[in-house]
Amino acid sequence: MTKIGIILGSTRPGRNGEAVAKWVLDLASQRTDAEFELVDLLDYKLPHLDEPVPPSMAQYSQAHTLEWAAKIASFDGFVMVTPEYNHATSGVLKNAIDFLFAEWNNKAVGFVGYGSVGGARAVESLRLIAGELMMADVRAAVTLSLATDFVNYSQFTPGAHQTGALTTVLDQVVAWSTALAPLRQAAVAA
Repeated sequence: MTKIGIILGSTRPGRNGEAVAKWVLDLASQRTDAEFELVDLLDYKLPHLDEPVPPSMAQYSQAHTLEWAAKIASFDGFVMVTPEYNHATSGVLKNAIDFLFAEWNNKAVGFVGYGSVGGARAVESLRLIAGELMMADVRAAVTLSLATDFVNYSQFTPGAHQTGALTTVLDQVVAWSTALAPLRQAAVAA
């Protein structure tokens, strides 16, 4: 069964992302074409790039990196839930991504962004990063506006149309994750 990680890309106290990620997981869990798991970056204490060797060399030395690598390696694809901070993704999500390399390769990724313009700029920056990591980013994305999908910019109340948008993202992530399986299997065999 295809396994998809839903990565909660914010650790800020009072974060809006927790409600968003739970919404993604609740909708995803109704599906039968894949297994879904929430991955909260609060559960992984990843200091800022403390590995002495670049991740592309796959010579991890820190226990937290090995734990993170095993978790990410266990998935076939991802949905990243990202806030938008200063026209980009959060530093904690970027740091978590930068800790690894091969564990991201040949996997699909979709995005659920939230912010003043729906997190669209954060999603666009993540698309560039995904390409460098040999990830297949799907075309569809969910963009949640703090003005229309949250009450008082803090209570998550997504518009009805957002369920359809998320369904499309999940459809594409599952399809691409499944299609990329032969590439992942070839890399493991090599």
